[in-house]
Amino acid sequence: MTTTNTDPGAPTLAEDLLLLLFQPRHGTIAGEGTLFYVLAGAVLAELGLEGNVETDTAGATGALRIRAVADNPPGDPLLRPAWDYVTDKPRGVQTVLAAVGPVLRSPVLERLEDRGDIARTSRKLLGLIDTTSLAPGPSGRRDELMAGVRAVLVDGAQPDARTAALAALLSGSGTLPQFDREIGWNSAVITRAKELEQGNWGADAAAQAVARTVAATIVNNVVVAAAVAGRA
Repeated sequence: MTTTNTDPGAPTLAEDLLLLLFQPRHGTIAGEGTLFYVLAGAVLAELGLEGNVETDTAGATGALRIRAVADNPPGDPLLRPAWDYVTDKPRGVQTVLAAVGPVLRSPVLERLEDRGDIARTSRKLLGLIDTTSLAPGPSGRRDELMAGVRAVLVDGAQPDARTAALAALLSGSGTLPQFDREIGWNSAVITRAKELEQGNWGADAAAQAVARTVAATIVNNVVVAAAVAGRA
């Protein structure tokens, strides 16, 4: 499955998530080992929030599946491959995550570069080996995103649906302890993060009740997938 780095305008949830996972002090991305699960989860969650996909259950097994909403494709080319994948038939969430996720890192990172959110430079190590390093870009958008997530997790602010999904995916990635300097890592934050993972997004986010339920269900499956992958 392929995708494209064409920039359609507004940042996607996957872009926001990867930007948050970027560690400016070290020039690295947190949670690389399970990154494709959480980026794919961000894509599916956005499709759910925008009403491009919905969930159902498979017969007697009751397995959760994702199916495309007919005649409602996403306009963003980064999201379109996932929608196309579930157009011909509903598929299990884990199947979609595995199919969609592996190709996402590169185009999402390229978008962040194009927006000035992250800067990527290349140099030769010992004059021979090409290496790439990441650094904060001039946009300052990561600080804004982090402030919103911190307000939800630390201050108990009521999130909108996108911020709730973003905080839940960040938590589900298993990387929250690495953000102790920016968010803090204590029992209250852990409790709030788990509530968001389970879809308890609050009254403001509930304005999109159906879409929120779809997105929260997807996020919960991402949590399971990332946890299993992290133990492998």
